[in-house]
Amino acid sequence: MSTIIDGKAFSANLRADLAKKVTILKDKHNITPGLAVILVGEDPASQVYVRSKGKQTAEAGMNSYEHKLDESTSQEDLLALIDKLNNDADVHGILVQLPLPKHIDEFTVINAVAAHKDVDGFHLSNVGLLSTGGEGIVPCTPLGSTMLLKDQLGNLSGKKAIVIGRSNIVGKPMLALLLKESCTVTIAHSRTQNLEDECRQADIVVAAVGIPEMVKGDWIKPGATVIDVGINRIEKEDGSTKLVGDVDFGTASEVAGAITPVPGGVGPMTIACLLHNAVQQACRINGIEMDDLA
Repeated sequence: MSTIIDGKAFSANLRADLAKKVTILKDKHNITPGLAVILVGEDPASQVYVRSKGKQTAEAGMNSYEHKLDESTSQEDLLALIDKLNNDADVHGILVQLPLPKHIDEFTVINAVAAHKDVDGFHLSNVGLLSTGGEGIVPCTPLGSTMLLKDQLGNLSGKKAIVIGRSNIVGKPMLALLLKESCTVTIAHSRTQNLEDECRQADIVVAAVGIPEMVKGDWIKPGATVIDVGINRIEKEDGSTKLVGDVDFGTASEVAGAITPVPGGVGPMTIACLLHNAVQQACRINGIEMDDLA
């Protein structure tokens, strides 16, 4: 059986380390990192996620600023709030919870957030910096996935990797991060021909395609490391539902050297990396080296 990569434990350790760094920022520099989250509408999943973000932000000793707006909020009013937060010195990170209501243009809103406060890493400037090897802000889920890979494998240089999924949020930034680690990377998707054969050549498989249990155990190279980013809710025979990933965990765990479960793998890393990005930007904005906070 595979080694189960415990994202929940790793994220707890990361958040504990960030809390120590926040304490040092407060005591030595009189700086409290501040994270602002904007939620427009009543989407149930988004509400749960925002509550969790607020709770973990406070537990890390950071300031949490939550802005909950009505579904009918105009794009103009949302942009005005973002502009206000861009100019608020107490706010070091801004996150606009997606999806937004249909009458609001996501691209416009994402790029209205100041690039140096864009803790999601979605602003065009940060996307460009990541793709060209610069020091921008890295999207949280790919960042967390890379942390888990490096913790499991150490040096990733020379590894053959495949990323299944081409989204702007996970697939494309994951490609850039693996290239930065000197992996040889194939990016694939649901329409890739002979996808099974492509997978079987990979030392690292990152599944982020959004299709429940698409990647089967016989697609996995023996001993490969599998990072399952997918979160899919499927209905069981008895009418209840369960969460599964994009990988068939049962068969893949018999072949892989290490694998993330769903839930409890990549998921917990996303909020932890959001806090990491907020602390990192509080440091950068104030000319402090984050690594020196020890």
